[in-house]
Amino acid sequence: MPKDKAPTRIQRKNRLTILEAALDVFSSQGFRGATVDQIAAVAGLSKPNLLYYFPSKEAMYDAVLSQLLYTWLDPLRTLTPEGDPLEEILSYVRLKLEMSRNYPRESRLFANEIVQGAPRIHQVLATDLKQLVDEKAAVIQGWIDAGRLAPVHPYHLIFSIWSLTQHYADFDVQVRAVLGQEDPFAAAPDFVETLYRRLLSPAGA
Repeated sequence: MPKDKAPTRIQRKNRLTILEAALDVFSSQGFRGATVDQIAAVAGLSKPNLLYYFPSKEAMYDAVLSQLLYTWLDPLRTLTPEGDPLEEILSYVRLKLEMSRNYPRESRLFANEIVQGAPRIHQVLATDLKQLVDEKAAVIQGWIDAGRLAPVHPYHLIFSIWSLTQHYADFDVQVRAVLGQEDPFAAAPDFVETLYRRLLSPAGA
């Protein structure tokens, strides 16, 4: 889409529609399996109209990933050293679980990109993500050193939160097949909170 002037309301609407359709297709088909024709069909736009806004499948994928990464890192940013250590971590766990409930497509798309070797976001993972995780791991280690949390490896704690909470989105079909009619998120919050509370509560707390 030309960038020499501000987009109109219709142009903004169409761009959002395309990104929503692209997220839908990429999260179910993967980058390699997705086609511009599929995205255009889901968006309800002609292929030429879609290509006016995004010149290629790669451009749409990059736009979706950029938007996704910002959203995905937000919950970890909320962890603050001024708060109660256990409640800060439990709040982060809850936020990640809510994201699995509310943004399953985004979670699957992110997981698929990682499985493929993160060819389009590796630099971001090695810079922005690493810097953020380093910062929050240092906060957690500070709480541990002060005796305010049980001694655990800060990085592996964060990894475990990612894997446990995102499982509900990335393996949704498996979870629902096992649980049947039960809502996967009905008991998950209490279970996950109990797990981390017992793991992280300092001795004698």
